[in-house]
Amino acid sequence: MSAPGQAHGRAAGAARGLPAVLALAWFVGLGAALVHGPLLTIAANRLVPGVPVAGWAGLGPALPGVLVLSAPAAGLLASASGGRAGAVALALLLAAAGLLAWGIGHGAALRMAAEPPAARAGLGAGAWLAAALLAAALGVAVQRGRRPGLGLGIVLLVGVGLIVAGRAGTFAALSLAVEYAGRRAALHAAFVEHLVLAGGALALAIPVTIGLSLWRRGQDLVGIVVGGLQVVPAVALLGALVALTGGLLRAVPALRELGLSALGPGPAVVGIAAYLLLPLWRGLASALRAPDPDSLDAARALGLTDAQILVRLRLPLGAPQLVGALRVAAVQAIGLATLGALIGAGGLGRIVFDGMAQFAPDLILLGAVPVIALSLVAERALSGVEDRMRVGAPA
Repeated sequence: MSAPGQAHGRAAGAARGLPAVLALAWFVGLGAALVHGPLLTIAANRLVPGVPVAGWAGLGPALPGVLVLSAPAAGLLASASGGRAGAVALALLLAAAGLLAWGIGHGAALRMAAEPPAARAGLGAGAWLAAALLAAALGVAVQRGRRPGLGLGIVLLVGVGLIVAGRAGTFAALSLAVEYAGRRAALHAAFVEHLVLAGGALALAIPVTIGLSLWRRGQDLVGIVVGGLQVVPAVALLGALVALTGGLLRAVPALRELGLSALGPGPAVVGIAAYLLLPLWRGLASALRAPDPDSLDAARALGLTDAQILVRLRLPLGAPQLVGALRVAAVQAIGLATLGALIGAGGLGRIVFDGMAQFAPDLILLGAVPVIALSLVAERALSGVEDRMRVGAPA
C-alpha cells in the first residue's frame, strides 16, 4: 500500500476508534461514579452536611444490574450500525436509568430505617454524575434514532416515570421527597406562577418585537437598544423597574386602583420581556430575509402586494427561523422567571431563594429541578417543530 493509502487507512481507523474510546471512557466514568462515588449522603438534619455513602454500600443489588445494562449500550453506541442499534441502546439505557433510580431510593430507605426522624438522606455527587452520564448517552441514542419527536418523547417518558415512582413511594426516604411532601401545595402554586410569568413575558415581547420590526428606518437603533439590554444584569434591571414603577405610582396614584404595583408580577414580566426582544427580533429579521431575491422579484411580477408576499412567501419560508427564535426566547423566559421572586413576583424562584436563605440544598433543588424540566420540555418540543419545518421547507 502506498504512503497516502496507509495514511488514509490510519485516519479512517482513528475516526472509527474515536467513538469506541469515548464509549469506553464513558463506561469507566459511570462505573467509577457508581462504585466509588458517594451516591448518598446521610445527615443528622436538613441543614448540616451529610456523611457520604459509597455506591457499593448505597446501591446494593442494583449496582451490577446498572453496569450490565450499560456495557452493551455503550458498545452499541460505539458501533457503526444503523438506527436499530440506537434503539436497542436507548432501551438498555432507559432500563439502566430506571434501575439506578430504584436502587437509590431503595438504598436510602434501608439507610434511613436505622436513623432518627430528623435525619436526611440526600443525593451524593456520584448519583448526579451517573445521572448526567446516562442522560448524555440517552442524548446520543436519540440522535442515532433519527426520529422526529423522539427526544421530547424520552424527556416526557423519564418525567412520567419519575412521577409514578415518586407516587409509589420509591423515593420517600430521600430528603428531596421529604421537602416536597412538606411544601407540596406551595410548589404547585409556584409552578403555576412560574408559567404565568414566563408566558406573560413571552406574550408581551412578541407584539413589541413585531412593532419594532415595522420601524424600518430605526432598525440600527433597535439593534443597539435590544442588544444593550442583554449586558444589563437582570437583578439591576428588575430593581430599576421597581424604582420606575414606584415613581410612576407616586405621580399617578390612580394607577393603584387598576392593580398596578411596584412589586409583584408586573415589573417582573416587563423585565423578562425586555431580555426576550433580542432573540425574537433577530429571528423575525432572519425570517423576513429567508426568500431569495429572485423569488421576491417573481412574486412582484405576478402582481402580489407586500402584504401578500409577507403571508405567502416570507413567513412560510421563514417559519423555521421564527420557531427557532421562539425556542430561544421560551427557554430564556423560563430561566429568567426564577429571578422574579426577588421583587415579589412568586414563581419557583421563591422556593429557590427560600432554600438559599435557610442553607437547605434540597429546598433549592426542589425549586430548581422543575425549572430545568420546564426548560428541557420547551426546548425539545420547539426543536421538534423547528426540525419538521426545516425538513418540509423548499431548498
